Amino acid sequence: MDKNGHPHSTDRVDIPPAPYRAAVGAPPGAEVFDLSALPRRAHGHGLDPYAAKRPAFHELIALRGGSLRCSLDFGACELTAGDWLWVRPGQIHQYDSDLASAEGIVVLFTPGFLTPATVEAARVDQPVWRAPLTPADADAAALDAVLRLLRSEYRRLADLPLEVQIDVVRHLLSVLVLRLSHAHGQGEAAASGTEAFRRFQRAVERDFARTHRVEDYAHALGYSVRTLTRATRSAVGSGAKAFIDDRVLLEARRLLWHTDLPATAVGDRLGFPDATVFTRFFRRRTGETPAGFRARARGRAGQGGDA
Repeated sequence: MDKNGHPHSTDRVDIPPAPYRAAVGAPPGAEVFDLSALPRRAHGHGLDPYAAKRPAFHELIALRGGSLRCSLDFGACELTAGDWLWVRPGQIHQYDSDLASAEGIVVLFTPGFLTPATVEAARVDQPVWRAPLTPADADAAALDAVLRLLRSEYRRLADLPLEVQIDVVRHLLSVLVLRLSHAHGQGEAAASGTEAFRRFQRAVERDFARTHRVEDYAHALGYSVRTLTRATRSAVGSGAKAFIDDRVLLEARRLLWHTDLPATAVGDRLGFPDATVFTRFFRRRTGETPAGFRARARGRAGQGGDA
Protein backbone atom coordinates (compact mmCIF):
# COMPACT_ATOMS: atom_id res chain seq x y z
CA MET A 1 0.00 0.00 0.00
CA ASP A 2 1.12 3.56 -0.54
CA LYS A 3 0.87 6.23 2.13
CA ASN A 4 -2.72 6.95 1.10
CA GLY A 5 -3.79 3.34 1.49
CA HIS A 6 -3.95 2.62 -2.23
CA PRO A 7 -2.60 -0.74 -3.40
CA HIS A 8 0.76 -0.86 -5.14
CA SER A 9 0.95 -2.61 -8.49
CA THR A 10 2.53 -5.61 -6.73
CA ASP A 11 -0.30 -5.93 -4.18
CA ARG A 12 -2.91 -8.63 -4.62
CA VAL A 13 -6.14 -6.85 -5.47
CA ASP A 14 -8.20 -9.86 -6.48
CA ILE A 15 -8.34 -13.61 -5.93
CA PRO A 16 -6.54 -15.31 -8.83
CA PRO A 17 -9.16 -17.05 -11.00
CA ALA A 18 -8.49 -20.45 -12.49
CA PRO A 19 -10.22 -20.50 -15.88
CA TYR A 20 -11.06 -23.77 -17.56
CA ARG A 21 -8.70 -24.67 -20.37
CA ALA A 22 -9.48 -27.88 -22.22
CA ALA A 23 -6.70 -30.39 -22.75
CA VAL A 24 -5.59 -31.07 -26.30
CA GLY A 25 -7.89 -33.65 -27.86
CA ALA A 26 -10.37 -33.57 -24.98
CA PRO A 27 -14.08 -32.97 -25.57
CA PRO A 28 -14.78 -29.35 -24.68
CA GLY A 29 -16.22 -28.91 -21.20
CA ALA A 30 -15.01 -31.97 -19.26
CA GLU A 31 -11.87 -33.90 -18.37
CA VAL A 32 -11.07 -37.05 -16.39
CA PHE A 33 -7.52 -37.77 -15.24
CA ASP A 34 -5.46 -39.24 -12.40
CA LEU A 35 -4.74 -37.04 -9.40
CA SER A 36 -1.02 -37.58 -10.00
CA ALA A 37 -1.36 -35.69 -13.30
CA LEU A 38 -2.79 -32.57 -11.64
CA PRO A 39 0.55 -30.81 -10.95
CA ARG A 40 1.68 -31.35 -14.54
CA ARG A 41 -1.64 -30.06 -15.87
CA ALA A 42 -1.48 -26.97 -13.63
CA HIS A 43 2.11 -26.16 -14.58
CA GLY A 44 1.17 -26.58 -18.24
CA HIS A 45 -1.35 -23.77 -17.79
CA GLY A 46 1.08 -21.56 -15.86
CA LEU A 47 -0.54 -22.24 -12.46
CA ASP A 48 0.90 -23.30 -9.12
CA PRO A 49 -0.99 -26.48 -8.14
CA TYR A 50 -0.55 -25.66 -4.44
CA ALA A 51 -1.65 -22.01 -4.56
CA ALA A 52 -5.12 -20.92 -3.51
CA LYS A 53 -7.35 -20.73 -6.55
CA ARG A 54 -10.87 -19.74 -7.44
CA PRO A 55 -11.86 -22.18 -10.20
CA ALA A 56 -14.37 -21.23 -12.86
CA PHE A 57 -15.29 -24.92 -13.14
CA HIS A 58 -16.42 -27.88 -11.04
CA GLU A 59 -13.70 -30.13 -9.64
CA LEU A 60 -14.66 -33.58 -8.35
CA ILE A 61 -11.97 -35.44 -6.43
CA ALA A 62 -12.37 -39.16 -5.69
CA LEU A 63 -9.59 -40.38 -3.42
CA ARG A 64 -8.57 -44.02 -3.88
CA GLY A 65 -5.47 -44.33 -1.72
CA GLY A 66 -3.33 -42.40 0.75
CA SER A 67 -4.57 -39.13 2.22
CA LEU A 68 -4.98 -35.58 1.00
CA ARG A 69 -5.28 -32.35 2.95
CA CYS A 70 -6.82 -29.24 1.42
CA SER A 71 -8.91 -26.23 2.39
CA LEU A 72 -12.21 -25.14 0.91
CA ASP A 73 -13.58 -21.71 1.80
CA PHE A 74 -11.73 -21.62 5.14
CA GLY A 75 -12.72 -25.17 6.06
CA ALA A 76 -9.95 -27.73 6.50
CA CYS A 77 -10.58 -31.00 4.65
CA GLU A 78 -8.72 -34.27 5.05
CA LEU A 79 -9.62 -36.94 2.53
CA THR A 80 -8.82 -40.61 2.96
CA ALA A 81 -9.45 -43.53 0.63
CA GLY A 82 -13.11 -43.68 -0.40
CA ASP A 83 -13.79 -39.96 0.17
CA TRP A 84 -15.16 -37.53 -2.40
CA LEU A 85 -14.84 -33.74 -2.50
CA TRP A 86 -16.84 -31.45 -4.79
CA VAL A 87 -15.31 -28.02 -5.39
CA ARG A 88 -17.83 -25.65 -6.97
CA PRO A 89 -17.04 -22.68 -9.23
CA GLY A 90 -16.15 -19.59 -7.21
CA GLN A 91 -15.08 -21.39 -4.05
CA ILE A 92 -11.54 -20.87 -2.77
CA HIS A 93 -9.66 -24.15 -2.91
CA GLN A 94 -6.09 -25.01 -1.96
CA TYR A 95 -4.14 -28.26 -1.66
CA ASP A 96 -2.17 -28.39 1.60
CA SER A 97 -0.37 -31.74 1.26
CA ASP A 98 1.81 -33.39 -1.34
CA LEU A 99 -0.34 -34.57 -4.23
CA ALA A 100 2.16 -37.37 -4.86
CA SER A 101 1.19 -38.95 -1.51
CA ALA A 102 -2.35 -39.71 -2.66
CA GLU A 103 -4.01 -41.72 -5.40
CA GLY A 104 -7.27 -40.65 -6.94
CA ILE A 105 -9.24 -39.46 -9.91
CA VAL A 106 -10.15 -35.87 -10.79
CA VAL A 107 -13.15 -34.90 -12.91
CA LEU A 108 -13.35 -31.33 -14.19
CA PHE A 109 -16.38 -29.88 -15.95
CA THR A 110 -17.66 -26.44 -16.82
CA PRO A 111 -20.93 -25.00 -15.43
CA GLY A 112 -22.67 -25.29 -18.80
CA PHE A 113 -21.60 -28.82 -19.66
CA LEU A 114 -24.52 -30.74 -18.10
CA THR A 115 -28.13 -30.40 -19.21
CA PRO A 116 -30.43 -28.01 -17.31
CA ALA A 117 -32.48 -30.98 -16.11
CA THR A 118 -29.43 -32.59 -14.50
CA VAL A 119 -28.30 -29.28 -13.01
CA GLU A 120 -31.71 -28.87 -11.40
CA ALA A 121 -32.06 -32.45 -10.17
CA ALA A 122 -28.54 -32.68 -8.71
CA ARG A 123 -28.41 -29.06 -7.48
CA VAL A 124 -25.18 -28.71 -9.42
CA ASP A 125 -25.24 -24.91 -9.28
CA GLN A 126 -25.65 -24.75 -5.49
CA PRO A 127 -22.63 -25.03 -3.15
CA VAL A 128 -24.48 -27.25 -0.68
CA TRP A 129 -21.56 -29.15 0.89
CA ARG A 130 -17.99 -28.25 1.70
CA ALA A 131 -16.77 -31.24 3.70
CA PRO A 132 -15.57 -34.53 2.19
CA LEU A 133 -18.28 -37.11 1.55
CA THR A 134 -17.75 -40.72 2.62
CA PRO A 135 -20.54 -42.67 0.89
CA ALA A 136 -22.15 -45.70 2.52
CA ASP A 137 -21.16 -49.08 1.10
CA ALA A 138 -23.98 -49.39 -1.45
CA ASP A 139 -23.56 -45.81 -2.64
CA ALA A 140 -19.77 -46.17 -2.73
CA ALA A 141 -20.00 -49.24 -4.96
CA ALA A 142 -22.40 -47.52 -7.36
CA LEU A 143 -20.25 -44.38 -7.54
CA ASP A 144 -17.11 -46.39 -8.16
CA ALA A 145 -18.78 -48.32 -10.97
CA VAL A 146 -19.94 -45.15 -12.71
CA LEU A 147 -16.57 -43.46 -12.24
CA ARG A 148 -14.72 -46.45 -13.70
CA LEU A 149 -17.00 -46.42 -16.74
CA LEU A 150 -16.63 -42.67 -17.18
CA ARG A 151 -12.86 -42.95 -16.95
CA SER A 152 -12.77 -45.86 -19.39
CA GLU A 153 -14.97 -44.13 -21.95
CA TYR A 154 -13.02 -40.89 -21.60
CA ARG A 155 -9.82 -42.74 -22.46
CA ARG A 156 -11.44 -44.16 -25.60
CA LEU A 157 -12.63 -40.87 -27.04
CA ALA A 158 -10.76 -41.35 -30.29
CA ASP A 159 -13.10 -44.25 -31.12
CA LEU A 160 -16.06 -41.92 -31.63
CA PRO A 161 -17.00 -38.77 -33.54
CA LEU A 162 -16.62 -35.61 -31.46
CA GLU A 163 -20.34 -34.97 -30.96
CA VAL A 164 -20.83 -38.57 -29.79
CA GLN A 165 -17.82 -38.29 -27.47
CA ILE A 166 -19.34 -35.27 -25.80
CA ASP A 167 -22.72 -37.00 -25.34
CA VAL A 168 -21.13 -40.11 -23.84
CA VAL A 169 -19.14 -38.09 -21.29
CA ARG A 170 -22.12 -35.84 -20.53
CA HIS A 171 -24.48 -38.77 -19.88
CA LEU A 172 -22.03 -40.66 -17.68
CA LEU A 173 -21.10 -37.52 -15.77
CA SER A 174 -24.82 -36.83 -15.23
CA VAL A 175 -25.22 -40.25 -13.62
CA LEU A 176 -22.20 -39.56 -11.42
CA VAL A 177 -23.39 -36.20 -10.08
CA LEU A 178 -26.93 -37.48 -9.56
CA ARG A 179 -25.57 -40.39 -7.53
CA LEU A 180 -23.32 -38.07 -5.55
CA SER A 181 -26.30 -35.87 -4.74
CA HIS A 182 -28.29 -38.90 -3.64
CA ALA A 183 -25.39 -40.19 -1.53
CA HIS A 184 -25.17 -36.83 0.18
CA GLY A 185 -28.86 -36.94 1.05
CA GLN A 186 -29.90 -34.07 -1.17
CA GLY A 187 -33.26 -35.68 -1.81
CA GLU A 188 -34.48 -34.18 1.45
CA ALA A 189 -32.79 -30.86 0.71
CA ALA A 190 -34.29 -30.75 -2.77
CA ALA A 191 -37.77 -31.33 -1.36
CA SER A 192 -37.43 -28.37 1.00
CA GLY A 193 -35.93 -26.04 -1.59
CA THR A 194 -38.84 -24.40 -3.37
CA GLU A 195 -38.66 -22.63 -6.70
CA ALA A 196 -38.86 -19.33 -4.80
CA PHE A 197 -35.78 -20.19 -2.78
CA ARG A 198 -33.81 -21.43 -5.76
CA ARG A 199 -34.54 -18.25 -7.71
CA PHE A 200 -33.63 -16.17 -4.66
CA GLN A 201 -30.37 -18.08 -4.20
CA ARG A 202 -29.35 -17.50 -7.81
CA ALA A 203 -30.22 -13.81 -7.52
CA VAL A 204 -28.18 -13.41 -4.33
CA GLU A 205 -25.18 -15.10 -5.93
CA ARG A 206 -25.44 -12.65 -8.82
CA ASP A 207 -26.25 -9.43 -6.94
CA PHE A 208 -25.01 -9.73 -3.33
CA ALA A 209 -22.40 -6.99 -3.93
CA ARG A 210 -25.04 -4.67 -5.35
CA THR A 211 -27.77 -4.89 -2.72
CA HIS A 212 -28.16 -6.44 0.72
CA ARG A 213 -31.90 -5.72 1.01
CA VAL A 214 -34.45 -8.53 0.91
CA GLU A 215 -36.96 -6.01 -0.43
CA ASP A 216 -34.88 -5.47 -3.58
CA TYR A 217 -34.72 -9.20 -4.32
CA ALA A 218 -38.42 -9.64 -3.60
CA HIS A 219 -39.31 -6.84 -6.01
CA ALA A 220 -36.99 -8.13 -8.76
CA LEU A 221 -38.29 -11.70 -8.45
CA GLY A 222 -41.98 -10.88 -8.02
CA TYR A 223 -42.34 -12.30 -4.49
CA SER A 224 -43.19 -10.77 -1.15
CA VAL A 225 -40.53 -10.41 1.50
CA ARG A 226 -42.51 -12.82 3.65
CA THR A 227 -42.53 -15.47 0.91
CA LEU A 228 -38.76 -15.26 0.43
CA THR A 229 -38.15 -15.35 4.16
CA ARG A 230 -40.34 -18.41 4.65
CA ALA A 231 -38.86 -20.20 1.62
CA THR A 232 -35.31 -19.53 2.77
CA ARG A 233 -36.00 -20.58 6.35
CA SER A 234 -37.56 -23.81 5.11
CA ALA A 235 -34.60 -24.58 2.84
CA VAL A 236 -31.61 -23.61 4.98
CA GLY A 237 -32.94 -22.85 8.45
CA SER A 238 -32.34 -19.10 8.41
CA GLY A 239 -34.20 -16.09 7.07
CA ALA A 240 -33.65 -14.31 3.78
CA LYS A 241 -31.69 -11.42 5.31
CA ALA A 242 -29.35 -13.78 7.13
CA PHE A 243 -28.85 -15.71 3.88
CA ILE A 244 -27.78 -12.52 2.05
CA ASP A 245 -25.52 -11.47 4.90
CA ASP A 246 -23.89 -14.92 5.02
CA ARG A 247 -22.99 -14.63 1.34
CA VAL A 248 -21.61 -11.11 1.80
CA LEU A 249 -19.57 -12.23 4.82
CA LEU A 250 -18.12 -15.19 2.92
CA GLU A 251 -16.89 -12.90 0.15
CA ALA A 252 -15.53 -10.42 2.68
CA ARG A 253 -13.50 -13.14 4.35
CA ARG A 254 -12.25 -14.39 0.98
CA LEU A 255 -11.07 -10.91 -0.02
CA LEU A 256 -9.50 -10.10 3.35
CA TRP A 257 -7.50 -13.31 3.40
CA HIS A 258 -6.53 -13.72 -0.24
CA THR A 259 -5.99 -10.10 -1.34
CA ASP A 260 -4.14 -7.06 -0.02
CA LEU A 261 -7.09 -4.72 -0.52
CA PRO A 262 -7.59 -2.41 2.47
CA ALA A 263 -10.77 -3.04 4.45
CA THR A 264 -12.25 0.16 3.01
CA ALA A 265 -11.85 -1.17 -0.53
CA VAL A 266 -13.26 -4.57 0.45
CA GLY A 267 -16.33 -2.91 1.92
CA ASP A 268 -16.75 -0.73 -1.15
CA ARG A 269 -16.48 -3.74 -3.45
CA LEU A 270 -19.22 -5.47 -1.46
CA GLY A 271 -21.65 -2.57 -1.63
CA PHE A 272 -21.22 -0.91 1.78
CA PRO A 273 -21.57 2.89 1.79
CA ASP A 274 -18.47 3.47 3.92
CA ALA A 275 -15.82 1.70 5.97
CA THR A 276 -17.62 2.28 9.26
CA VAL A 277 -20.75 0.44 8.11
CA PHE A 278 -18.66 -2.44 6.77
CA THR A 279 -16.64 -2.74 9.99
CA ARG A 280 -19.83 -2.68 12.07
CA PHE A 281 -21.35 -5.42 9.89
CA PHE A 282 -18.23 -7.57 10.07
CA ARG A 283 -17.81 -7.16 13.83
CA ARG A 284 -21.48 -7.96 14.46
CA ARG A 285 -21.26 -11.17 12.43
CA THR A 286 -17.82 -12.40 13.54
CA GLY A 287 -16.92 -10.66 16.78
CA GLU A 288 -13.79 -9.10 15.30
CA THR A 289 -12.82 -6.30 12.96
CA PRO A 290 -11.84 -6.92 9.32
CA ALA A 291 -8.24 -6.04 10.20
CA GLY A 292 -8.32 -8.38 13.18
CA PHE A 293 -9.65 -11.24 11.05
CA ARG A 294 -6.97 -10.69 8.41
CA ALA A 295 -4.16 -10.66 10.96
CA ARG A 296 -5.45 -13.76 12.75
CA ALA A 297 -6.13 -15.73 9.57
CA ARG A 298 -2.78 -14.93 7.99
CA GLY A 299 -0.97 -15.56 11.26
CA ARG A 300 -2.47 -19.04 11.49
CA ALA A 301 -1.69 -19.74 7.86
CA GLY A 302 1.91 -18.69 8.42
CA GLN A 303 2.11 -21.15 11.31
CA GLY A 304 0.77 -23.96 9.11
CA GLY A 305 -2.73 -23.83 10.56
CA ASP A 306 -6.11 -23.81 8.87
CA ALA A 307 -8.78 -21.18 9.05
